[in-house]
Amino acid sequence: MPSAAGRFAVMAHVADVVAIGVLFFGAAVWVGGFVAMVVVSRVATRALRPAEKIAFFRLLGRVYGVVATVALVLALAGGGALLRHRPWNATTTAAVVVAAALVAATAVGVRQARAMTRLRRSAVDSPDDAGLAARVVTQARGAVVLRTLIGAITVVLVVLALVLVAS
Repeated sequence: MPSAAGRFAVMAHVADVVAIGVLFFGAAVWVGGFVAMVVVSRVATRALRPAEKIAFFRLLGRVYGVVATVALVLALAGGGALLRHRPWNATTTAAVVVAAALVAATAVGVRQARAMTRLRRSAVDSPDDAGLAARVVTQARGAVVLRTLIGAITVVLVVLALVLVAS
């Protein structure tokens, strides 16, 4: 019969394996979904009329928002669980700061996407309003910058997770 310390070590190892699995499953869905949204956006922009595109992205945002939120929570929970045995150093601190930045940027992105939906709807309803059309273009550029930032933060966090898992 294994000692209590031996049983604890096995349980801790199993917990780490589960945390790694949860981390990488969540990260795979998060990153895969992020890439899929780029592809879907390009296709929808080319294939749908403005009013259809607004309706499509509104529904897609609602449905995919749940998937993305669960994926991000799983990835962060798995990563957080793996940090429980680690001493705090520059890498662990960087991972936590980058994870917080990802959550914050994503929250801003969700608010921005909802605002863009309202703005685009207004522009469709008022096609002769040049000022409104110009705001749509300006805000859309800002959305691209924000999505690029979220993607870059995601890449940095994935690299930090790999470094932490490998060490």
